[in-house]
Amino acid sequence: MPDTLFCLMGPTASGKTALACDLLTRFPFEIISVDSAMIYRGMDIGTAKPGAAELQVSPHHLIDILDPPQAYSAAQFCEDARQLSKAIIQRGNIPLLVGGTMMYFQALQQGLAALPDADEALRERLLAEAELSSWEAMHAQLQTVDPVAAARIHPNDTQRIQRALEVFHLTGQPMSAHLAADTTSRDFSFVNLSLMPDDRAWLHERIARRFQIMLDQGFIEEVKQLQATWSLPPSCPAMRCVGYRQALDYLAGLDDYDTFCNKGIAATRQLAKRQLTWLRHWKDGVRFACDKAESTGEIMAKVAEILDNTPH
Repeated sequence: MPDTLFCLMGPTASGKTALACDLLTRFPFEIISVDSAMIYRGMDIGTAKPGAAELQVSPHHLIDILDPPQAYSAAQFCEDARQLSKAIIQRGNIPLLVGGTMMYFQALQQGLAALPDADEALRERLLAEAELSSWEAMHAQLQTVDPVAAARIHPNDTQRIQRALEVFHLTGQPMSAHLAADTTSRDFSFVNLSLMPDDRAWLHERIARRFQIMLDQGFIEEVKQLQATWSLPPSCPAMRCVGYRQALDYLAGLDDYDTFCNKGIAATRQLAKRQLTWLRHWKDGVRFACDKAESTGEIMAKVAEILDNTPH
């Protein structure tokens, strides 16, 4: 019988980290972060990473595992998450996967096709092509060679557009065909707990407030320090994270401060919208209205109910 993993999903700023830390006070969970930005050392403020005191009380796996110039794939996440989950279960605890990188959740639960490794030369060529034309044109190109993938990938999601085109050029087959052919076996069963606000305005307000808090905490200085240490280009995966892209434009003199703030908040809202779209189309799981005060108690009760009915 497969072991059970709990997955706490939700859009950015929906309260996942605080809730996960609360769950640790009542249940034998260990947290595995499912966040493609928190993996990077030095990217603390802009990713809303838990602080040192919080991490001491509620340790998170897969936080601060790479330097910003390094790349990390969904396949690497799956391997790391599986190994960590097995170790957690051997210790007599329960894995609690927490985050908003929905592609990682999908890869872990539904399997990953045997896609080719990244080809840096091809990636550079695709980036140069995008700079000459536009990412909108690259998305149109993707619609021609892989309409299924293009329908799933937002025109602003440059990283996934680039990867889908890369897979097509390397294999001669659309990435969607590779994914459809995947028959990865499952070692685990999954309990999906989804945080989805009833009122979108509630989430928008939290996003704006959190962005201001990041600025007050020194987000711009953090980006300056990253650039001083690594000289990261805008094409670097770490710098494509929401907020960091906009900060680079501001520091390069492309935007004034108010424009930077507005763009950063707008980009974060767009990210949340994409995350909610993923969640609405998720096949199974229990949804909780995170903008309701009673949601925490409801989640606690649901987790207790599931654990009581799970064979040990």
